[in-house]
Amino acid sequence: MPLQVSDYSWQQTETAVFISVPLRGVCGRDADVFCTENYLKVNFPPFLFEVFLYAPIDDESSKAKIGNDVIVFTLHKKEAAVWETLSVSGVDKEMMQRIREKSILQAQERAKEATEAKASARREDQKYTLNVMMKIEEEERKKIEDMKENERIKATKELEAWKEHQRKAEEQKRIQRKEKLHHQEKQIEEGKKLKHKSLTRNSASRNLATKGGNSEDIFFEKLKDDSIPAPRSVGSIKINFTPRVFPTALRESQVAEEEEWLHKQAEARRVMNTDIPELCDLKEEEKNPDWLKDKGNKLFATENYLAAINAYNLAIRLNNKIPLLYLNRAACHLKLKNLHKAIEDSSKAYRIMKLHLKLIHPTKLYKMMLRRFGI
Repeated sequence: MPLQVSDYSWQQTETAVFISVPLRGVCGRDADVFCTENYLKVNFPPFLFEVFLYAPIDDESSKAKIGNDVIVFTLHKKEAAVWETLSVSGVDKEMMQRIREKSILQAQERAKEATEAKASARREDQKYTLNVMMKIEEEERKKIEDMKENERIKATKELEAWKEHQRKAEEQKRIQRKEKLHHQEKQIEEGKKLKHKSLTRNSASRNLATKGGNSEDIFFEKLKDDSIPAPRSVGSIKINFTPRVFPTALRESQVAEEEEWLHKQAEARRVMNTDIPELCDLKEEEKNPDWLKDKGNKLFATENYLAAINAYNLAIRLNNKIPLLYLNRAACHLKLKNLHKAIEDSSKAYRIMKLHLKLIHPTKLYKMMLRRFGI
């Protein structure tokens, strides 16, 4: 049974009450303080200090200070008045028990209200944070859309400029063809005129041939030289080619090396189908990395990013030397917020491109990646 502390001291003013309770050699950290508007208890085993206050106090603004083996309470009165005693008189055990239970219920209600208020404040903070994040995402989305629109307008202008250049080039070629055709017609007209002059000269020589034998022989030989041969007959020539895997002619090919290369290709395809069991159930075009890349691009355009990643994964397993496959898969990971995987695929694409294109500048490569990701 705890020992009641009776050697406490208290003082008061019209607005506050000051109570000093000795700890009697007990550590202050072991003291349990419970205070409501009508009840004050300090439990520091084996001692107990309990008081039923004369009038209600404001327990929210009241304070307790522990130090120097004593606890000092500063209790603020709800109504400014001078108390006759610290504890109310004429309290039996049943009333004490009711006051204790009422004080505990009040403390529980206050704790429940504080918990609900804290939870409500937390919900409000979360709601505010969510709204702020949604606004930021909306601004980022709008910024990206504006950048896409600007790139689209720029690409449209470049396409129009290219079409205008092509149109001018076609017009120039058409003019050159007309000039060439006119030049050929002019040459034909000149040839006809020369032919007409030759025929006229031949007729004149025949007239002179009737007047002398020697002149007849000379002009007859001249006529033979000036005669025009008959045109060739129309016909067609049929050529048959032997079908070959390689485009080189048979006389220039190396049959043994080509057969060995074909054998190695067939062996590589067989090994690839063995290493990747799922290829056995695929169609022939589905085993083509380029076909899989186009399929992944279509799925990316429809925002089916997971299916696009699967297509790029299979294409990379078939051929892991195509940097565009890694870039496309990085774009899908970026849409799904898988930032680490997007960085990993971008780094792989950069290493492959750096290996094959050693003269490319890193800044240009970075811009290419940004355009690929649609940023």
